[in-house]
This record gives sequence, C-alpha cells and structure tokens, in this order.
Amino acid sequence: MEMSAEKLVQLIAQRVYDRKGFNIMAIDVREVSSITDFLLIAEGNIERHVVAISEDIQDCMREIGEKPFRVEGRENGDWLVLDYLNIMIHLFIPEMREKYQLEKLWSNGKIVDLHIETDKSKSNAI
Repeated sequence: MEMSAEKLVQLIAQRVYDRKGFNIMAIDVREVSSITDFLLIAEGNIERHVVAISEDIQDCMREIGEKPFRVEGRENGDWLVLDYLNIMIHLFIPEMREKYQLEKLWSNGKIVDLHIETDKSKSNAI
C-alpha cells in the first residue's frame, strides 16, 4: 500500500528528529511549484551528522519501497538534497541554511503542521 506524500513528510520529519536533527520544517508547495509537492528542511550539527541523517532517511524510505530520484551534495555534506519527486528533502549545516534561507524562497507555500513525537511526549505516554 502506497503512503500519501503528507504521511511521508510526517514520517521523514520524525526520523530526522530521532537522529537528533533540528529546526525541522515542511512546506506544502503544491500551489506554487511544479517541481515537487513538499519541501522538508532540517539541520544537522556538522557535515557528518547531515550525511548520517540522510542515510537514515534513505534506509527508512527503502523499507517502504521508495527510492530517491536523485541525491545531491553527499560529497560535502553541508547541504544535502534527497529528491523523492513529490517530496524534496534539504538537510543543512546551520551556516548553509542561514546562507540560502530556502524558507524565504518558498514563503508563499503553506507551512505543514508536523506532529513530531518528542522524547518528552514519549515519556508522558508511559
């Protein structure tokens, strides 16, 4: 059974959080872009962290039968893009995210309400 793009965005955001990624946001750009439906933007502390987050996302997506159309930036790790066609994931080190400010570029998109289960919410559920 195929998962909707909306559910995939939520799944990916959770995986990024679980790998200690931060400043996670998703933007619905279906009304303003023909390139993709959703952008997910997040940060890792250093290049190696960004690469590790991207590898975890790819493992997760592979488990549900999704392969990236393209992966860019793995050599440097300061800005890595995973293109799943309907979802484009941008992982940055903080300096690169600040430099390119993709959120401003796509400010006419709609911010997606992410339902990330934090460590705090997990402990409250016990």
